Amino acid sequence: MRVTEGTLLEDLASNPAFGGWGNALLPWHGAREAGLAIADEQAVLPYHSNVIPSQAVEALNRLVDDAAAGQTVAYPVYDDAAIAADPAKADVVLFYFRGDPGAPFAVVNPGGGFSYVGSLHESLPHALWLSEQGVNAFSLSYRGGSGQWAVEDLAQALTFIFAHDDELGLDLSGYSLWGSSAGARMAAAIGSYGPAAFGGASLPRPAAVIMAYTGQSDYTASDPATYAVVGDRDGIADARVMERRIRGLQAAGVAADIVVYPGLGHGFGTGEGTAAEGWMRGALDFWMDHR
Repeated sequence: MRVTEGTLLEDLASNPAFGGWGNALLPWHGAREAGLAIADEQAVLPYHSNVIPSQAVEALNRLVDDAAAGQTVAYPVYDDAAIAADPAKADVVLFYFRGDPGAPFAVVNPGGGFSYVGSLHESLPHALWLSEQGVNAFSLSYRGGSGQWAVEDLAQALTFIFAHDDELGLDLSGYSLWGSSAGARMAAAIGSYGPAAFGGASLPRPAAVIMAYTGQSDYTASDPATYAVVGDRDGIADARVMERRIRGLQAAGVAADIVVYPGLGHGFGTGEGTAAEGWMRGALDFWMDHR
């Protein structure tokens, strides 16, 4: 069941480790991956840079190993009736990277311009790293094609997590939402307005929102603590727009911080090998300071 950089992307869909939900790992949910291997993932991630296939392999094999040890690693967010009514909801799946039992949790939301879902580059490696720090971390695959659908999927994912906390073995208090690009917009929307505003249950908002390179400008005076990162050469998410939002949050009394990295463009993921290397440590420390 273990994978290598030579594993075809389409073969992830049928890998038994993922319990029949492997299609949700594919950026285009099977529409454009035919014949491409994990080593070729940049070809199906047009909005991303600094793509490191070995990171995807490491994260996927962590899930494979956990499944081999008898743990469930893939949790569909919607029930059978909802999927029957809208088959696209079959691709809304939480991939679970367990940290310490009873530790708090984070949901990591990848980007892709709401066209595709860049989990291989932008959430699986992040969730793996968080779990290695002791955090219970979920990588969310959501429906492409609509920002509204994506936020609704995140709201439903949180509803699922809160309803299954005993099974999942985590602390529901002081959770965080992480997101990059489109995924950061999703995290920010839930942070500002809560899951119920997007069809989810009436749940607490996150203690912290971690946002990587997105041009989100909307916010409220009651937003959670917010940590943002961006490159100063990002042609998609202007660093100045992000800085303006952070200043607005600070002026409203919200704990907020931003780090702008020199020489970086859009979609740098974990930042390994770039000026942003280590940014997730700063984000994790920020979250823990504001739980």
